Amino acid sequence: MAHKKSWLTKFLVWRAKHISHTQFVAILSILVGFTSGLGAVLLKNLTHFFQHLMKGKLVQEYHHAFYFLFPIIGLTLVYLIIKYIIRKKVSHGIPSTLYAISKKKGVIPRYQMFGSLMTAPITVGFGGSVGLEGPTVATGAAISSNIARALHLNHATRILLISCASAGALSSIFKAPIAAIVFAIEVFSLDLTLVSLLPLLLASLSAIITSYFFFGDDALLPFDIVDGFSISDVPYYIVLGVIGGVTSIYFYEAYTRIQNMFDKLSSPISKLLLGGVGIGILLFLVPPLYGEGFDTMNNLVQGNTKTVLENNILNLDLDNVWVVIVLLAGLVIFKIIASAMTFGAGGVGGIFAPTLFMGSLMGNCVAKIINHLGIFKDAVSESNFTLVGMTGLMAGVLHAPLTAIFLIAEVTGGYELFIPLMLTAAISYALARYAHPHSVYAVQLARKGELLTHNKDHTVLMLMEIDKVIEKNFLPIFPAMTLRDLVHNAVTKSNRNIFPVVSEKDGTLLGILLLDDIRPIMFDQSLYDKVLARDVMQTPPSTIILESDKMADVMQKFQDSGAWNLPVVKDGKYVGFISKSKLLTAYRRELINYTQ
Repeated sequence: MAHKKSWLTKFLVWRAKHISHTQFVAILSILVGFTSGLGAVLLKNLTHFFQHLMKGKLVQEYHHAFYFLFPIIGLTLVYLIIKYIIRKKVSHGIPSTLYAISKKKGVIPRYQMFGSLMTAPITVGFGGSVGLEGPTVATGAAISSNIARALHLNHATRILLISCASAGALSSIFKAPIAAIVFAIEVFSLDLTLVSLLPLLLASLSAIITSYFFFGDDALLPFDIVDGFSISDVPYYIVLGVIGGVTSIYFYEAYTRIQNMFDKLSSPISKLLLGGVGIGILLFLVPPLYGEGFDTMNNLVQGNTKTVLENNILNLDLDNVWVVIVLLAGLVIFKIIASAMTFGAGGVGGIFAPTLFMGSLMGNCVAKIINHLGIFKDAVSESNFTLVGMTGLMAGVLHAPLTAIFLIAEVTGGYELFIPLMLTAAISYALARYAHPHSVYAVQLARKGELLTHNKDHTVLMLMEIDKVIEKNFLPIFPAMTLRDLVHNAVTKSNRNIFPVVSEKDGTLLGILLLDDIRPIMFDQSLYDKVLARDVMQTPPSTIILESDKMADVMQKFQDSGAWNLPVVKDGKYVGFISKSKLLTAYRRELINYTQ
């Protein structure tokens, strides 16, 4: 009796008959944008609920010391949820998505669809000094990946839908649809073609409509430009760009070193205690470090600096501008420390918001210094420098200068600051990239050679799997075999003209023997028992090491050696051969799949 087809199978058959692939991807991109928008709504509302409950009630109505307790409580709750409910590691947003694209062909585990939703609002709501943009991207990317898997879509389409989810996440959070599209192209190294642009546009559009439906006209950074750009401000923006680059380098160094410190701790409880207590102390001493920090950014943009700093523990005089400058600089320094400790302690979040936070403080601080040094004739706009500072740090830290430029341009509702945005972003990005070729998002993957880039040749090689091009129909021989054994037991029984010479004890590769090496003597029977395999074997021109060599390394070894077949070893033991012809065939096939 034939099995009944499932509804999904029936739908896929119907879809194949009535809807083209391009149309189907366009429909899915709208769905993915909508789900990313919903994810942003849920994450924001849950986080605001916890923040209002904790920060609004307990701190204001009871005691300031709760700032110390909140992070410890929140991180403990996150640890318990991950250990006993999710039971798998909840990876950070954008780096985990990059890893899935680079090494997992866009396959993201199902639990990631709800992992960030359960943990990020608690992390941030209880004071964790991180953002929600990364978890929103992770949630949308996981949903889009699993939709693509359920509908049996290919690798290229999965990556496109994940990029659509990322664009939708940023579009819904910032109400900046163009910047969201640029972000997906810059960060995920997506090719900008008409095939990819339309789904990204539809996802970004559906996400922002979802955001407007739930949040109305409310914006994270509401601002109208009052002070226009003047050409006389160019030198000051150059200075801001240089300081942005230096601050980006500091961000990178502080973040990676603190992460390395936590990585050395083997116990999750030790990480939790160290990070929780550390963040608690920082929040108790510096309350503006609490959570994402968008209230602080908005106050700076609106010129309400005293509101940001009024809760300083030392009750310093805020009428003294140099005291204000020192406090703002201190916030810049300690924000990334608090963020890195949140991650190290097991918190779930992103670095997008901390980058904006530090950039706004940096820009405001630089403007105040320029205006109060007393050596410059013209005053600069502190609100404009606050916004442009965000662009400078985003460009330097995230290595996404175009995203930074378009995000602030869209958020401000105009392009009056486009020239200073471009100038500051370019200088900051150039300095940061010179010091560190890869962003914080991508550094771990880049070090392993597993990062997708806009270099199509490198990307195609990286997407190829080395195991699938190894050939194993080569007959191994042993060094003590005589010429007689070679002729009767190897040459006559193999259709290959190359033989790996391996140790009889453990299979270690000792060399190779080519048919051409014994062709002159293989019919001289007087040598049959005198010549051994070890006498005529040779060292291979190069050897492929399975544990460490990437596909780009393999291609380079073929190019350098000029060989047509190279042996593959794992822990020194013979595995098989890779032939240049099969490698090039596999490369061509992967290139076609990637570019379609």
